[in-house]
Amino acid sequence: MYYRIVDKLFEHSTRLLALSVLILLGALFVVLFQEAKPAIDAFGLHFIVESKWAPNMDIFGGWPAIYGSIVSTIIAMLIATPVAIGIAIFLSELAPPWVAAVVGSAIELLAAIPSIIYGMWGLFYLAPILRDIWGGNGLGLATAGFVLSIMILPFMAAITRDAMKTTPDILKESAYGMGATRWEVLKDVVIPYVKSGIIGSIILALGRAIGETMAVTFVMGNVHKIPQTIFAPATSIPVTLANEFTEADSDLYYSSLFYLALILLVISFTVIAAAKFIFLRKIEEARA
Repeated sequence: MYYRIVDKLFEHSTRLLALSVLILLGALFVVLFQEAKPAIDAFGLHFIVESKWAPNMDIFGGWPAIYGSIVSTIIAMLIATPVAIGIAIFLSELAPPWVAAVVGSAIELLAAIPSIIYGMWGLFYLAPILRDIWGGNGLGLATAGFVLSIMILPFMAAITRDAMKTTPDILKESAYGMGATRWEVLKDVVIPYVKSGIIGSIILALGRAIGETMAVTFVMGNVHKIPQTIFAPATSIPVTLANEFTEADSDLYYSSLFYLALILLVISFTVIAAAKFIFLRKIEEARA
């Protein structure tokens, strides 16, 4: 009887903890929606496609910030994903144990560096280099995407490496015994076996990149317009919120910033949920 009661208490407490995540997510959405309601009533969905941002005229459009968030994240993912997978393959399959230990520790230390440090490094070191290559002042979407890729690289590499280490040795040894080369073992055995882990690392990095604030604030330029090229200054939703939240001097200005925050929450939730349920479902169907 005693153990049954303890089991029931444990079951209900864990269920409550799991539901608390949904409650917290719902509470975030409700608060953001309530604060954004005046801007939603004033601009409607046109706010999403409007490009003009003029606080002195009470004209607010979120498209430049939305565009900057999406494009900088795409740039970061395109750079970081192949590099992270390559690092993970080297550490898990090719590197000597002492090299794997040293490099693996260095990658984990990179993940612990505060984002503001990446932003300062990008502003004072990376931006001048890119300025000499691309021209302009060195600030823009490409610079922000490059800094973001360095930030998310440790997460993707570490998770992918750990996933690859879970591949049973008997699968690789069987492939080698059948005459497969190292490349064929990686391509046909290891990567298919850990595909869900690789996608999980991409999803985690995607969530980190799309909502990153401080590092991007230093290097994006904070210009409220659609840039002609990815090398020109731009803005993003986190950058706009960080730079202008304390400057909001009217209710509509304040509400428009919350509207941007609500859009960022919806974009993040939609993209990550789609990636998780669509791609992982395809993997499960392929395995079945």
